[in-house]
Amino acid sequence: MHKPTFIAGLALGYVLGSRAGHERYDQIRKASHAIAQAPAVQSATHTATRAAGSAAHTAAHTLVERIGHRLHPTTHERLSNLRERTAVYRTGSPEMTTAGQ
Repeated sequence: MHKPTFIAGLALGYVLGSRAGHERYDQIRKASHAIAQAPAVQSATHTATRAAGSAAHTAAHTLVERIGHRLHPTTHERLSNLRERTAVYRTGSPEMTTAGQ
């Protein structure tokens, strides 16, 4: 007699917990979306993207200039392409790179 009551209690707990868990998940998802859309976060993301692109450009440029002649032609070509793709971070808006890809 105790076993059916125990199983029913487990089932009820699972169902109620699932609903509460889903509601909490929705709350967290909405809060994280609101944070991601905040102007300060957008600005920081933009700044970080530009900094990373600039660093990639500098690294690719340095590698091609210093050891490009020793690299396999395919590797040299890929680094040159990376340098061209990331040049926009040195000269203009990074939106140009995402639209072109």
